[in-house]
Amino acid sequence: MKVHALTLAVLASLASTAATADTVDPLKKAFIDDSKVKVQFRLRFEDVDVANVDQENQTTLRTRLNYQTGDIYKLFAVAEIDDVRSTDNEPLIADYAYTQINQGFIGYRGPAETLAKFGRQRILLDNQRFVGGVGFRQNEQTYDAFSVKNTVVEGLTAYYAYVATVNRIFPEGSGKEEHENETNLVNINYSGLDFANITGYGYLIDNQDVAAFSSDTYGIRATGDVKLDALKLSYEAEFAQQSEAGDNPVSYSASYYKLGAGINLASFGFKAGYEVLGSDDGKAGFITPLATLHAFNGWTDKFLFGGKGNWDNGLVDAHVILTAKVAGLKLLAKYHKFDSDFGDIDMGQEWGVAATYPFAKHYSVGVKYASFSGADEGYSFSNDTDKLWLTLQAKY
Repeated sequence: MKVHALTLAVLASLASTAATADTVDPLKKAFIDDSKVKVQFRLRFEDVDVANVDQENQTTLRTRLNYQTGDIYKLFAVAEIDDVRSTDNEPLIADYAYTQINQGFIGYRGPAETLAKFGRQRILLDNQRFVGGVGFRQNEQTYDAFSVKNTVVEGLTAYYAYVATVNRIFPEGSGKEEHENETNLVNINYSGLDFANITGYGYLIDNQDVAAFSSDTYGIRATGDVKLDALKLSYEAEFAQQSEAGDNPVSYSASYYKLGAGINLASFGFKAGYEVLGSDDGKAGFITPLATLHAFNGWTDKFLFGGKGNWDNGLVDAHVILTAKVAGLKLLAKYHKFDSDFGDIDMGQEWGVAATYPFAKHYSVGVKYASFSGADEGYSFSNDTDKLWLTLQAKY
């Protein structure tokens, strides 16, 4: 299922309908009166220094235009175009100059609190550990898919998507920009308990272009918090089991689990976590090829492993996170210690700091820095790496 033709058809329909909107009141209401237009600019400077390799820097500007119609007979349409201008394309920096359709879908608000979408769309499930949009990068990951979400039962959200194409963060012509899929995603969340928000999921990935990405994953996740006057205690616990699927050439079984606990007091917070992407005795590891990987296992992206998010020996990530908010300034500091799940390999450590300041309603400025070091020599992730990002963003 290719969405290029569908998106062009949607845009053509919008244009032709708008031309006659003055004489057709329902269409005028949907395409003009109730429509929404959003514009976003994100200017970023990124500097990358990899020991014994190279140092590179790049400035990029992403312009995003989003148009959503109002409803007409419970149907609506969304078209979103991204354009990125770049000072240069640097091999160590995963932002590229491009212009493309980021989203283009038709939505339907059905009976019994049902929302269906067909076309190119975002899919962001839970904390994006398994399915996400890689929103930090200038080129977002989106999906050519049919999806349906139902919320008719209070506190219960049931979600299903059939994904035909994963539009990855790489540019057109790179050979890595699209992966054809026959993938099914199921996510059921219940938030009706005072002490827990519980999600069960099944992600059946059948990648037609990269067989090693094909996997069946089933899991359960629980999060919650307890308030004690001004103090809030929070927790998260998750477990998943994965095996090969489709034409994956390796037969394996691997587990994932994460435990975390946090304390928040007024404008300050502390969180500790322990995450394991397991290994089947070094034969294969638990992979997350649709995840927003930049948000996990360190900002220097040392553990992407070609987009799989793990290697055969598995990854153990023990980490702590500190947060604070002072006079509108959001501060964050974190530290990771990495080891292999199999083979007793020291995979290094990373610390990072970030600050973000929103101002004048539409604007925000941010700085982020991360430093990775100390891995055992002889592995592809062993080079010490420092990365710096400066970001200015405007949303209208």
